[in-house]
Amino acid sequence: TFPEGFTSYQIVERLKSNVELEGEVGPFPVEGSLAPNTYSYQKGDSRRNILKKMMEMQKNIINKAWTSRSKDLPFSNKKEAIIIASIIEKETSRNNELKLVSGVIMNRLKAGIPLGMDSTIVYEFTKGNPKNMRSIKQSDIKKDSKYNTRKYSGLPPSAIGNPGKLAIEAALNPEKTDFLYFVADGSGGHVFAKTFKEHNINVSKWRKIERAKKSK
Repeated sequence: TFPEGFTSYQIVERLKSNVELEGEVGPFPVEGSLAPNTYSYQKGDSRRNILKKMMEMQKNIINKAWTSRSKDLPFSNKKEAIIIASIIEKETSRNNELKLVSGVIMNRLKAGIPLGMDSTIVYEFTKGNPKNMRSIKQSDIKKDSKYNTRKYSGLPPSAIGNPGKLAIEAALNPEKTDFLYFVADGSGGHVFAKTFKEHNINVSKWRKIERAKKSK
C-alpha cells in the first residue's frame, strides 16, 4: 500500500524493503508519475513491474481527468496538473478541502502572486526523504530556488509527491472562490481568507493554538 502524497523516494524504499519482491527498481521514477494505491503481488514478482503498474494507472487517471477539466485553467498541460495536484495533496489531508485549496492556487496563478506553499519549500530540502524533515528556516524562505514558492511566482519545476485520483481531479476542477489564503485551524483542517488582513488574524489564532500545544 502506498498512501496518497508518498514521494517517489518513499515508494522506492517501500518496494526495496519488501523481501518477497525481486530485482532492482530500475530508473528512479519521476515524481508524480506513480498512482498511490494498494497493489496485489505474489512472492517473486519484480519491483520494476509494480512500478510499471503504478505508472500505467497514473497515466490512465490523468488522461481521464484531463478530458473533463474545467475551462479557463491557468495552466496548459498534464505535467502542470500533476504538479498542482501534488501540492494540493501535501497542503490538506481533508478530501472536502481539496477543490477549495485548488481554487486558492488557481487564483494565485491567475494573479501572478507567489503560491507561498510551505510544502514546496520542504520538498526542496528533504528531496522527498522524510528523514531530512525539519522546521522551515529563514534561510529556506530566502533561498534562490524555484521550489521557493514564497519568493517566486508560478509552479515549482516538478511535482512534490505522487498525488491520488481525488487531488488530480481537484487540480483540474477547482472550486470557484475568492479566497487567496489559508492556514491550519488546529483541528486538522484550514481556515480560508480573501484578504491579507483576514489571513493575518487567522495566522495569529493558529500560532496561539501552536503555543498552547507546545506548553502542554
